[in-house]
Amino acid sequence: MNNKINTKYLLLILFLFVSSALSAQTIVTGTVTDAGNKQPLPFVTVTFPGSTIGVNTNDQGQFSIRSSQPYTQLKASYLGYKDAIVQVTPGKQQVINIRMFPSAKSLTEVTVKGKKNARYTNKENPAVELIRKVIANKDKNRPEAYNFVEYKQYDKMQFSLSNLSEKITERKFFKKYNFLFENKDSVSYPGKSLLPIYLVEKLSQVYYRKSPEIKKEVPLGEKSVNFGPAVDNEGVGQYFKHLYADVDIYANSSYLLGRQFLSPIADAAPSYYKFFITDTITTADNKKLVQLSFTPRNTNDILFEGDIYITLDGNYAVQKAALTINKNINVNFVRMMHVDLSFEANPDGRYHLSRSNTFADFGITQKRKSGLFGVRTVTFANYVVNKQEPEFMYAPNMEVNDEVKHRSEEFWRENRLDTLTTAESKVYKNIDSLTHMPSFRRTADLVTLLLAGYKGFGKFEVGPASTFYSFNPIEGFRLRVGGRTTTELSKRYYFEGYGAYGFKDDRWKYFLAATYSLNSKSIYRFPQNYLRVSYQRDTKIPGQELQFIQEDNVLLSFKRGTNDKYLYNDQFKIDYVREFENHFSYKLGYRNWVQTPTGTLFPFVDNSNNIIYHLTTSEVSAGIRYAPNEQYYQGKMFRTPIINKYPIVSLDFTAGLKNFLGGEYNYQDIKARFDKRFYIAPFGFSDVTVEGSRIFGNVPYPLLNIHRANQTFAYVIDSYNLMNFLEFVSDRSASVNIDQHFGGFFFNKVPLLKRLKLRETASFKALWGGISTQNNPATNPETFQFPVNAAGAPITYTLGNTPYMEASVGVENIFKFIRLDVVKRLSYLDHPDIAKIGLRVKIKFDF
Repeated sequence: MNNKINTKYLLLILFLFVSSALSAQTIVTGTVTDAGNKQPLPFVTVTFPGSTIGVNTNDQGQFSIRSSQPYTQLKASYLGYKDAIVQVTPGKQQVINIRMFPSAKSLTEVTVKGKKNARYTNKENPAVELIRKVIANKDKNRPEAYNFVEYKQYDKMQFSLSNLSEKITERKFFKKYNFLFENKDSVSYPGKSLLPIYLVEKLSQVYYRKSPEIKKEVPLGEKSVNFGPAVDNEGVGQYFKHLYADVDIYANSSYLLGRQFLSPIADAAPSYYKFFITDTITTADNKKLVQLSFTPRNTNDILFEGDIYITLDGNYAVQKAALTINKNINVNFVRMMHVDLSFEANPDGRYHLSRSNTFADFGITQKRKSGLFGVRTVTFANYVVNKQEPEFMYAPNMEVNDEVKHRSEEFWRENRLDTLTTAESKVYKNIDSLTHMPSFRRTADLVTLLLAGYKGFGKFEVGPASTFYSFNPIEGFRLRVGGRTTTELSKRYYFEGYGAYGFKDDRWKYFLAATYSLNSKSIYRFPQNYLRVSYQRDTKIPGQELQFIQEDNVLLSFKRGTNDKYLYNDQFKIDYVREFENHFSYKLGYRNWVQTPTGTLFPFVDNSNNIIYHLTTSEVSAGIRYAPNEQYYQGKMFRTPIINKYPIVSLDFTAGLKNFLGGEYNYQDIKARFDKRFYIAPFGFSDVTVEGSRIFGNVPYPLLNIHRANQTFAYVIDSYNLMNFLEFVSDRSASVNIDQHFGGFFFNKVPLLKRLKLRETASFKALWGGISTQNNPATNPETFQFPVNAAGAPITYTLGNTPYMEASVGVENIFKFIRLDVVKRLSYLDHPDIAKIGLRVKIKFDF
């Protein structure tokens, strides 16, 4: 009986306690709308000020928030709007609707008082006079003004799924991933509910010396999420950092999203920007700053808009900057990108960069709010100027050791120059748990097959899928299957190969290779250091230079014109490749090469009608390459350089050895190449390639420089797209290739083209060359005759005084990934079976 009474009392007490707690709760529901158009605002952050309690409005702008604490205010925050603060009654349930007002200044509507109908002008404009003083003082305000500079740098990059719909997370398929979906950040960026999925941190000590100039970054610690073998984590990090490159406001331009943005304090800035003095500010230490707002003169140009704060202490230095990329420019998938720069004073009164924060909102469309949100924050500390360190501190960087990549949690807690949000701190553990789930591994495996073309089986993977089927006039229907070993088998030894069969020529083709990595790194990663032995038996079009084991992509099977001159190639190769941290590399090689003509190329003959069935070459080679500051996106099939402003120079030498392992000719072949991307803000950029070659010795035409032709319908940057295979040969040549991308500079001025985000391209290619008398069958009857067509007319020529030239104009970014060029051939128009004009297409995803 007493137990029952006690139980009743306990239940009564519990009921009263819960009722009291509920009655004391502050519960607020309502709708957030735009004060101007009365439309609901989704994903607005609603919080109790001073607390960590917050929610986001739904698609209809509705919210519901509660707390047992006696808060008296409610705050609504959203990018592009002024914060709204309303009063609430503590301990009650209530309905409060909130109106928000836009905060962005429309600088294009600033009214300048004075003369009636006055227009903006640089003349006698105090804002322009001030910016010219900033420009004049740029050199002394940059770190490079000091003889020596050193500082500690902490670099944090994070990507999150943004405003993920609750409907997705509630689906049965995603229930097992609830531990991911619960780790949200709704406070850091108002209006954004962020679910972090990627995080990388890097701590470095940086040393700069002015003369001789060198900047050395010594890694102290590196840490990043790991998605497992299905994802190239290092390559993803490099690509993200490429999008979020360092913004140096004192440089004339900065590289973001694959484009060069003109700085608001560039030398030519007054010609491209409008400037307005909008405020004068006194800092906490009683220093005067001028707030200078700026906007592009032409809103379609690749420019920033925003505010910079200028010191009035005689240095005219930038003390703070808020830069937003102009929303009208032609950029794919980017809804918004913003850069905040903060500077601190040195002991000498000048300022150095103390913090850079770049964040961007990515999405397939502008209307949908969900997408990807990326943030890169770089923090600088322990800034020391004009302190000379011992000489060894300025020596070139050494390879990062494993200790740097496996620092303890204690190390990061003590050395981070910034803090992780609660959501960020859980990313490492969450992604590690995710990668151990079988369902995620299966999904990643499928995505890898679709995007990279390989199907993994642990220690071995099969692919690439694009080569499983192809066809050509010699082999007819061709099937191929191949694969390679992975690092799960060994980080030292790698094996790869394929087997293929042509149903028309009834022949097997194959490739086998064994590679030994001398630095215990994957042979697909920088810096490479490996020795490879390989043997290949396969078909080849003379003059079509493709990478090993990628010749038979099914898309290359479709060609224009006559395409029946092939070779059977048997190649035994030994290659050694060595890359250094400063991006200088060299390679050494040996090749024994047997060429057997087939199709209408069969057989080789000379002017005495001697028939030659095989051509055997034994040759050694050496090459050097220098690509300063080169970065890569390293995929499963090959690594792709991320093109930047730095030049790439290469020099290759090959020597044929007669009577060595069957070699039939002595010769020397020298090739040089120069590549450079030139940024011409705001007119886009131009990729320029200059090449030269020279062959010394008496050789038949298959060993001459058979110039790169293209008879497919694809636009190939490095080839001559209206030149036929085997059309031109030479033993000395020079060429220039200019590929200009305007980035929408002209199309953005046409409303319809601007809306479609189309971009203009133009290119020009010219090839000069010649052939010596000893290698010309017209003057040397002992060398091979040039090929002819079925009617006996020549199809292979030497270049005369006139260069081969072709030009194109095109449109890129069609459906965000197609480039279409109209190509016009400008010379040698009397050759038979040529295309004088053609339409070519190129597939490329870009921002």
